[in-house]
Amino acid sequence: MWTSSGSGKVKRLAHTIRVTVQACDVRGRAKERSASLDATAELVHGPEYAVIQTKVMAKYEIMTSITKFLGRVDGVFKGRQIPYGDCGVVITPAG
Repeated sequence: MWTSSGSGKVKRLAHTIRVTVQACDVRGRAKERSASLDATAELVHGPEYAVIQTKVMAKYEIMTSITKFLGRVDGVFKGRQIPYGDCGVVITPAG
């Protein structure tokens, strides 16, 4: 996946690479009776990020432009801009 270097995800990953992966809704609430999986997460840049960026843009096409625009508008109203999708995250199952 990709995310902003100013996001909470990136700030939390600066402290620990351990993550739990679980099915959730669009608001991030875990789905009932869904299994969780322990994993590790690594922030990536450069060539690894370029591969992620290409795959995300191919899958979501115009939605990436729309969400980038909406994020920029939101940043104007909140008085703070954070970069859009400027780093990748690679998640690897533990064990």
